[in-house]
Amino acid sequence: MAIQEAAIDSRPDGVATVENFDTIVIGGGQAGLSAGYYLKRNGGSFVILDANERIGGSWRTRTWNSLRLFTPARYDGLPGWPFPAPAWSYPTARETADYLEAYAARFELPVRNGMTVDRLTKNGDRYVVECGDRRFEAGNVVIATGFYGVPSVPEFAAGLDPRIVQMHSSEYRDPSQLRPGGVLLVGAGNSGADIGLEVARTHRTWLSGRDKGQVPIRIESRSARFVLPILWFVASHVLTVRTPLGRKVRPHVLADGAPRIRVKTDDLDAAGVERVAKTVGVRAGLPVLEDGRVMDVANVIWCTGFRQDFGWIDVPVFADDEAPVHERGITSEPGLYFVGLDFLYAFTSENVGGVRRDARHIVKHIAAR
Repeated sequence: MAIQEAAIDSRPDGVATVENFDTIVIGGGQAGLSAGYYLKRNGGSFVILDANERIGGSWRTRTWNSLRLFTPARYDGLPGWPFPAPAWSYPTARETADYLEAYAARFELPVRNGMTVDRLTKNGDRYVVECGDRRFEAGNVVIATGFYGVPSVPEFAAGLDPRIVQMHSSEYRDPSQLRPGGVLLVGAGNSGADIGLEVARTHRTWLSGRDKGQVPIRIESRSARFVLPILWFVASHVLTVRTPLGRKVRPHVLADGAPRIRVKTDDLDAAGVERVAKTVGVRAGLPVLEDGRVMDVANVIWCTGFRQDFGWIDVPVFADDEAPVHERGITSEPGLYFVGLDFLYAFTSENVGGVRRDARHIVKHIAAR
């Protein structure tokens, strides 16, 4: 079925003021594009609004140059088109961005880039989306802004000596950004371990934070090819909000993140990365650890993740902790949905290749309305 054109309301002088659609998707990453694929198949008018100047923008601008996905290409495809790479290769962030851009072109999805949403409100049974001086209205809105929210950095970071180079992991590209001298990576998850292994080649490096453990296999080994299908099945179908085990695991994943996947403890030890306690403050301009140790370093990289900022959503669908309240992405406000959140339904819900099931479920609900 062909996509219907949006209706445009105009002032008497003929200047367009509002564009009307059946559905507005906010966010043009893997979640938004997956939703767009199913929306196009269902027919009806829709638009995908993305703040980036280019499709795949977050994968280009908020990741380090050497980043590769933790899942092989066979699990990284969006609906309708497998990832165009050898099945057991691990795509880079740039390759992922290029794939998303090609995907939108292949299926002629109506993505509008450079559209930062300032406010989402509801007027009767219609949602109003404001982007600067642009205004859009629809009966359905799918929020697909993904896991790249606002970089989470502790307030005490402002107290670091200005001579210390500090940046969030989303700003780190390669070791050329760093000053000569030691590097403290705050956050011992996947980002901290990956970056730590890289910067340790040229800098003395410390990794600060609680050890989150590691998966027991080398994901790029030949033996992993027999194990990964089982792990993917478990992550997709066992670790879900519908199973007792999934409901038990979910709060821990949301609070603490996943265990280290690619980098092992042995790798860090071999590279000379020293594990230290959690960073809890600043003293005389230097970072201080939980055990009282003061770290005299030249660089600090905050591998402390992101926090979602939904302050622009003026619709009552949030709990006291400001997290959206939903059941598999469906909120209590008719027509308002979320997709692409961590563990929205399953452990794989935020993965490039895992988001399709949630997107299909949401669009099926939209069609039923």
